[in-house]
Order: sequence, then C-alpha cells, then structure tokens
Amino acid sequence: MRFLFDLEKKYGRYAIQNLTAGIVSCQAACFVVGLVDPQAMQLLTLNPALVLQGEVWRLVTFLAVPPPIGLIFAIFYFYLFYLMGTALENHWGIFRYNVYLLVGYMANVAVAIIAGMFLPEQANVSSAFLQGTVFLAFAQLYPEFELRLFFVLPVKVKWLALLAWVGYGFAFLSGLSSFQDGGWLTSLIVVASVSNFLLFFGAEFRQRAHYAQRRSRWQARVTRHPDEVRHRCTVCDITNLSHPDMDFRYCTQCDGAQGYCTEHIRNHAHIATSNKEEFNS
Repeated sequence: MRFLFDLEKKYGRYAIQNLTAGIVSCQAACFVVGLVDPQAMQLLTLNPALVLQGEVWRLVTFLAVPPPIGLIFAIFYFYLFYLMGTALENHWGIFRYNVYLLVGYMANVAVAIIAGMFLPEQANVSSAFLQGTVFLAFAQLYPEFELRLFFVLPVKVKWLALLAWVGYGFAFLSGLSSFQDGGWLTSLIVVASVSNFLLFFGAEFRQRAHYAQRRSRWQARVTRHPDEVRHRCTVCDITNLSHPDMDFRYCTQCDGAQGYCTEHIRNHAHIATSNKEEFNS
C-alpha cells in the first residue's frame, strides 16, 4: 500500500519495537494481579464515562487486560500471541505492524466513546476482538502453519481462523438481534476490531474476487462452446478437440499467435512476416 510506504518514510522512526513483547508482558502482569485481586481489573477497563471523570489511563490500560481464562490456557494464549505478533512484526516490519494495531486500537476507542454517549453503564470495551485480529492476520499470511491443540492434535491455523470468523460473525449478529437492548455495541466493537484486518487485506480479497469472476466467465464460455477449437498446432494441425490431453504452447519468437503441440514447440521453424512495399516510378 503506497500510503503506508509514505507514512513509514515520515514517521517510521517513531515506531515501537518489540510491541508484542510489551503487550504480552503487561497482560501477564495483570493476569497475576487479577489472581490476587480480581476487582483490580475493573480499574483498567475502558469506560468512557470514567475517562471523562479523569481516569484517562483507561484509554491505554484496557490493552493490558487479559482474557478471562484459566492459568493453563493463559500460558498457551500468551505464547501464541507473542509468536504470531512477532511473526507479523518480522513480516511487515516494525512500523506497519504498529499501524496495524494502532488502527484497531483507535477504532475500538472511537466505538467506546460513541457507546458512552448512549450507554454509559454498558460502555466497558475489551481488547479481546482486537487481539484476535493478530491471529487472523497471522492465519492469512501463514495458513498452513500447524498448531497442536492440547499439545497433541495437529490443526492448520487456517481452519482455526475460519472458526474465529464464524465466532466474530455470530457475535456481530447476536448484537444486532438485541439491538434495542444495547447489543449494537458488540456489533460495533466487532467491526472496529477487524477494521485493521480489512485495511491491510481488503485489496487482496478484491483481487481474488475479480480473478474468480473472470475465471467463472471463462469456464461458462468454455461450457457453452465445448466443440470450439481453442488451440491448434501450426505444424501438424492437431487441435484440442482431436487431442484433448495435449498441452499446447505459443511461441514468442514467431509473429502472430502461433500455437504448437508439445512435440513441435521446440522443433519448428520460426514464422516471420515481412511487409514488402512497392514503389511505382
């Protein structure tokens, strides 16, 4: 993306190195604090009403709140988050990875502020969806990477990502179903949390959709005209109809679209057309 390249030239020096390690360290520390005093986590969540009352630290500390899971799953979660976040940082570079998280962070804060105007008592916003987009980006870049569930069952990360998308979709639709009761906040948080993913991978999805559309049109055209000669060897005159298993190629050194079978693609005289001009005196 060109605009990211321009931003990196101007502001790349401000990027935070080892950002994933910092987030994981803060969440691990908060997890330990939560084991000792569960109520302490309430001081870190993002609540716009309390932010307006002077508790501005909540705009940042909500990123350090770990998901409500047990010790064993927490260790597994911290390991995966560090592994995947570091892989994204190495793949994109420090600045672009910072931008990826920053876009999701700002979208979540914006949703919280909007929700605080209408649902001041329900405006606590978790960073769980935002952290989940790190997993989704990793799965998009490394779909064949295998994880061992419970350290035994091998599963490719692309299938886990599919389940995550299903969960996101269910949360989004559930929020819409309880729209009048404030469920729209959950739907907005889901959209805000995947905004960074859509920004970074949206162009790729559009290209895939365009390619799939072109391929479907081509297949439809071939299906409508199954007896049409599409390839013909210039030397032996065989076609794709007479030899359906033949691999036809086209010579770049011959003038015009000259096709050849496998036997003659490397064994033929190149065709060159010459334009002769006649002058009448």
